[in-house]
Amino acid sequence: MDHNKLAELLFPETTAKPEDIEARFPERELPEGANVTRIGPSPTGFVHLGNLYNAIIGERIAHQSGGVFYLRIEDTDNKREVEGAVETVINAMNYFGVHFDEGAVADGDNGSYGPYRQRQRKDIYHVFAKHLVQMGLAYPCFMTAEEIDALREHQTENKENPGIYGKYAKCRDLTIEQIKEKMDAGKEWVLRYRGTETDEYFSIVDAIRGKLEMPRNNMDFVLLKSDGIPTYHFAHVVDDHLMRSTHVIRGEEWLSSLPMHVELFNALGWKQPIYCHTATLMKLEGTGKRKLSKRKDPELALSYYQKEGISPDAIWEFLLTVLNSNFEEWRIANPDADYRDFPYSLSKMSISGALVDLDKLRNISKDVIGRMKAEDVRDGWLKWCEEYNDEYAQLIKKYPERTLAALNVGRMAAKPRKDIETWKQACDFMSFYYDETFHITDEMPEECDEATVKEFFAKYLASYDHSDDSSAWFAKVKELTEELGFAVKPKDYKKNPDQFKGSIVHITNMLRIALTGHANAPDIHEVSHVLGEDIVRKRLEKWA
Repeated sequence: MDHNKLAELLFPETTAKPEDIEARFPERELPEGANVTRIGPSPTGFVHLGNLYNAIIGERIAHQSGGVFYLRIEDTDNKREVEGAVETVINAMNYFGVHFDEGAVADGDNGSYGPYRQRQRKDIYHVFAKHLVQMGLAYPCFMTAEEIDALREHQTENKENPGIYGKYAKCRDLTIEQIKEKMDAGKEWVLRYRGTETDEYFSIVDAIRGKLEMPRNNMDFVLLKSDGIPTYHFAHVVDDHLMRSTHVIRGEEWLSSLPMHVELFNALGWKQPIYCHTATLMKLEGTGKRKLSKRKDPELALSYYQKEGISPDAIWEFLLTVLNSNFEEWRIANPDADYRDFPYSLSKMSISGALVDLDKLRNISKDVIGRMKAEDVRDGWLKWCEEYNDEYAQLIKKYPERTLAALNVGRMAAKPRKDIETWKQACDFMSFYYDETFHITDEMPEECDEATVKEFFAKYLASYDHSDDSSAWFAKVKELTEELGFAVKPKDYKKNPDQFKGSIVHITNMLRIALTGHANAPDIHEVSHVLGEDIVRKRLEKWA
């Protein structure tokens, strides 16, 4: 077989040589030890938590080392492509604070190693496909889908490995004349890599999983589909070489494909990147764990976290606890540090399932928002409301000073309050600070009958002085408590319940409910000063 002649027959319009392409994409000029990483989502319109999970890994190991993090769109399967999907990916990553140094942007490319959309790199792939043909390592295959299905059925019945290899690779040894005849007849063909029948194993060190022993590839896998567009296997190898990726971060479902990729890197004489196969995202179900499902689990979609108003900072902190076993210990030792200061390490990653626990996420979110300055909380909440809750967006803008004062309630205490866990929940919690959304949700304590309620609020308002400090205010509350037959000390009521109508807890709960609508609310004195005297009197007068 004249492989050069075959290469010209298959790729007559491809005139560039591999060295021409190499010259277009030289080695990057980066500091020693700098890493180059990427994410390569498919433009399906569905951006999931796994995309962000892997993006954070790539962003951390690139930027912590002074390297480059880029976005590549892997759009080789145009049947799955959704219009506007690239913008969806970019917007989602921006929302969650993942920023690229180069790569695909909404209206083109940003960087010197593009195009960053695989369908636009067809001519580049053909140069290396032609090169593999010239080396005798690739050939055209004219087998139809029906033939392949029948072959797989036969292999399954005979308990053989399914696939095109060895004696089942029917087009391997076609002559040039036979190939030309089929092409002239208009028969479609794909380009296959010529595998080697072998029982050999190879070893590779995965940055997360350590040393792996795997059987060498013996499959004649597809390099180019019938439309001339590459498969993931071929495109990934060509692109990660030319874009000079140092690490390939992807899910563990790609482990079974690793022999093909290692084979291609070796065949083309290229340095292999460091592979990092991440654990599958799991959730608890019953007494066990299962893989997160697009169909069953709304929390797999990144849009879920956006609509719920979970702070991007909380998502980062949560995923860092999932990604590195020592993050929580670091956070305890560095309570005020930026999470980006955490020394992320691939070696600290788990190889068992990565558990997505929404309860843990919400607890982390409370801590994250609790540590924020009130101004940052307001800005984050407002930004979310502008997209998802216009009513509250308008209220925040209408009452900027009151909103900021409300968010500062309890924030500077020795043990700061952690009332807000999501921007969506903040709308409910903050509702009592605005007359437009104020409503009563809890009933008055059963220890306080209607007459007691009326008497208390009438006397409270008669003695109320908005200028009283916290001590003077509370002294008046205690005086009223005793006057109405309630125990000033809760333990006295607990010890002798028959001697009192209730305790000061019930008295203050009346105030909380009247002012905020809830029995569980922040400090009444602070809340009163956020609301202002007019609103306080108006709300309390309804009960007097």
